Amino acid sequence: MKKLLSVFILAMAVLFTACNSGENKNAETTTITDDPNQLYACSMDPEIIGKKDEKCSKCGMKLTVPVKATLSDTAAKNATTEQLAPTSVTPATTENSPVAKFSIATIVSNYIALKNALTKDDSKAAANAGKAMIVAFGKLDMKSLSNEQMKSYMDMADNAKEHAEHIGDNGGKLDHQREHFALLSKDVNDLIKAFGSSTKLYQDFCPMYDDGKGAIWISETKEIKNPYFGTQMLTCGSVKKEF
Repeated sequence: MKKLLSVFILAMAVLFTACNSGENKNAETTTITDDPNQLYACSMDPEIIGKKDEKCSKCGMKLTVPVKATLSDTAAKNATTEQLAPTSVTPATTENSPVAKFSIATIVSNYIALKNALTKDDSKAAANAGKAMIVAFGKLDMKSLSNEQMKSYMDMADNAKEHAEHIGDNGGKLDHQREHFALLSKDVNDLIKAFGSSTKLYQDFCPMYDDGKGAIWISETKEIKNPYFGTQMLTCGSVKKEF
């Protein structure tokens, strides 16, 4: 009789333990699903973690995969509480954040400085602006560009950098700098058409440059100040277009 009672008690204990285990498992699952602070990762770049539906800072896809589903056993063991805490997660980019949108503002700014130096016949300042423009190209954040946009940008940027290098390397040679400035202006014009500008700009035209063939330049003001002839014919030209 005692033996049967012991077996019965043991069976009930096993059943009770199994039920509690199931309840704990369900509770854990519910917590993961319903917790508003649950973190998610990018399916393409699982190291990028943030809140659900935020955008990946690398590829731009939404974060949809729960963190526990993306970490390997080894990574989970090595991950610290600080790494997984919402406050320590690198903020994902959004459509309204500056990082999410590609900007050529620094390129345009250095181009304008270069243009203004040429209007004053200041070859040294033009050379410095050309060098600064090269640096600006190197620091541009291109992560938000699509493959097609990236190819288009690289084609235009490579040409622009080549002409900026010529201008930067030829201080004291205004004629040579102006030749490359005419070509650089075409590239900057194309960049602005493709990627826009955060400020109002004007496309100006000089009909006299290059033996009457003419050349465009980009300006931040409506007032004509000709970079191709400088002080010799400062007001030669006209506004052709607004950006």
